Amino acid sequence: MTTAVDRAPAAIPPCMATMDVVPDGDRMTVTVWGELDLGSRRLLPELYDMLTLSGTGIDLRLDAVGFCDCSGLNALLDLRTRAVDEGKTVTVRSCGIAVERVLDLTGTRELFTDSGRPEGAAPPAAPAQDPPKEDGQGLRAEVAQLRRAMQTRPTIDLARGILMASFGLSPEAAWSVLVRTSQNTNTKLHHLAQNVVGTAGGKTLPEQVQQQLAAAVAGANRPGEAAAHPAGLPAEDGGGTTGG
Repeated sequence: MTTAVDRAPAAIPPCMATMDVVPDGDRMTVTVWGELDLGSRRLLPELYDMLTLSGTGIDLRLDAVGFCDCSGLNALLDLRTRAVDEGKTVTVRSCGIAVERVLDLTGTRELFTDSGRPEGAAPPAAPAQDPPKEDGQGLRAEVAQLRRAMQTRPTIDLARGILMASFGLSPEAAWSVLVRTSQNTNTKLHHLAQNVVGTAGGKTLPEQVQQQLAAAVAGANRPGEAAAHPAGLPAEDGGGTTGG
């Protein structure tokens, strides 16, 4: 597995994705794990190299991508633009629901379909019937969820940074701590992130959240070491702050 962290500008946040590249005839098959957000632009220099080395382009397998926002999509579009300039193609061979939703909501799925059929080959058969039309409510809900994800993402990234600085965690471990604490306390992730960010201004966390956070930190990269209250997050005497 490889990343292109050292080859990207310092202003870009850490990349939360890794990739594996396998030559496949005149194409390169790239499998990606993790999250495609602003930090995924750090992968572009190496993807550009793989594109240049390929004969006809890159096939992406994104099944293991658990998060994808518009920044991640823009990185994929930049890769496609480079491919078009080189007379090649970039296709998404498979993807999970996170990528699928962004492609569908933005209408960009067709840009990553296989347009490199041999000359004279028949185009894909049209579906027997049109898919059932949505009443619009489901689509509006999807758009609202995507917008909410975009709005809450900076707070989540800031909370992750605070955990990294406070406990010496890797980006992956800090993300795991947030997710595990969110699940164990039945707290929405962005609410938990707001509370963690609030500790930097002197606010405190509820006792239960502190305990679960301490357990998650101990299990992330220091197994066997217990912590009653995580360093840098003060003990709670009363009720904690809840996110909006």
